[in-house]
Amino acid sequence: MKKAVLAVVSGAAVVAAALVPSGPSVEAATSSPRAHSAPRGFASALSAVQQSSWQTNASVNTLAVAGNVVYAGGLFTRVRPPGNAAGVGDAARKYFAAFNRTTGVPTRFAPKVNGPVWSVATSADGRWLAIGGDFTVIDGVSRQHVALFDVAAGKLVAGWDPVVNYRVAAIEITGNTVYLGGSFGKVDKVTRNRVAAVTLDTGALLRWNPDANDDVHAIELSTDGSRIFVGGGFTRIGGRDEHALAMLNTTSGAAFAMPAAAAIPERSADCDSRVKDLEVQGNKVFAANAGSGIGCYDGVLAADATTGELLWQSHCLGATEAIKALGNWLYKGSHAHDCSEDGGFPDKTGMHHLLVYSAITGKLGPWFPNTDAGGQTLVGPLAFASGGNDLWAGGDFTAVNGVPQEGLTRFDNVPGGATPARPAAPKVASARANKVTVSFATVLDRDNIALTYTLYRGTTRIGTWSRSSYSWTKPVTTTITDAGLSSGQKLAYYLEVSDGRNVQRSPAAAVEVR
Repeated sequence: MKKAVLAVVSGAAVVAAALVPSGPSVEAATSSPRAHSAPRGFASALSAVQQSSWQTNASVNTLAVAGNVVYAGGLFTRVRPPGNAAGVGDAARKYFAAFNRTTGVPTRFAPKVNGPVWSVATSADGRWLAIGGDFTVIDGVSRQHVALFDVAAGKLVAGWDPVVNYRVAAIEITGNTVYLGGSFGKVDKVTRNRVAAVTLDTGALLRWNPDANDDVHAIELSTDGSRIFVGGGFTRIGGRDEHALAMLNTTSGAAFAMPAAAAIPERSADCDSRVKDLEVQGNKVFAANAGSGIGCYDGVLAADATTGELLWQSHCLGATEAIKALGNWLYKGSHAHDCSEDGGFPDKTGMHHLLVYSAITGKLGPWFPNTDAGGQTLVGPLAFASGGNDLWAGGDFTAVNGVPQEGLTRFDNVPGGATPARPAAPKVASARANKVTVSFATVLDRDNIALTYTLYRGTTRIGTWSRSSYSWTKPVTTTITDAGLSSGQKLAYYLEVSDGRNVQRSPAAAVEVR
């Protein structure tokens, strides 16, 4: 049996100040999905304006937040300041890095990892940090695909060394248990097919053994701690035939009925849809799927976390790799290219890598920042994490909202948001006596759908309208008649567009009244 290794950290561990810098108090991001333009300038929980952060030289596969620190793992080997080209002002961070959540600047915590990191998790109190991946050595010490750090000391936990024989792609820490998922077949030379559990205090292997018959990509604990949700490519787990999504007993490993899994198509030669990420919020669990094969299911679903019943389902095409719930919104990272089945954008309108759904209804919401896609996956965003009022996104992208930014970015809920596009001058004409016809077209805003349009004749307000617009549809034109004017008057009309905080004014358009 392995000896107990987690001791109480003494006050002498002053390194903690550098590793977990203090930050501002967190304001929960809870905007209602029924809201239109909010006084903050954006209608969902987050602004679509990316905030400054350092970047990486290759893909970020996984993210986790504890306090004011963001932990990132992936394929990268160096990090660099925002705005810098590759190789300029960079610093070594092989496969793993930690960043200040407030500033986006890397901390001094820089363990030397000899292989890619695919999973990162922290304990609820932020005291312990676990990573999993393809590595076998950390800081010169043998660690076979999983490792545990004492966050305050900034060091590996001595003696905590489960020997996993292949990749660990998912980790969840709860109480004194660390759940592992991935592609492995043995832990400490004992058969554990793709899912296992070890103790947090010693790393000893537990009897918990759901025995999945294919890879596990995601693990999440239920809010009450009684159930573990597992996502992957399996078709049997916990003694039941369950495809891609399962709900397991945390004590026995036995699978409960998960009716929502039936919404994921059965594996076939033409379609293999796998759950790539999971998110639990209250009594809901959300699952993100990526399918291989043309038209194979790539969507997101919501299920009751107790009964497993399906609550709603999105059918957008374009593999979904990351999801995160904030307030009444569910953010997703994917390479969505066709959401027509959900009443959204049709195919051939480009890739929409960052989107949001109402967590209540599953309908697409008002948040349209974007990244590109590159690297090995050609997806774009691959991982999300949040401290409650922000969203960190990692992936294989090299640009965010058209600005160079590789591997890592962040969004927050600081008031402001994206500014509506500047409207064109209204089109004006006076074809009838004492009347002027005025037309104006809608504009786009990356974090609002409904905007307020106010038309002025000189200093006189003619009227105000609420209009919705989407990047994948043609602008909507509104035409009004301004009557009761005097023949020969020379007038000027202009338009103001507001998202509740930001206002854009059009050029004026002149006309002489007939």
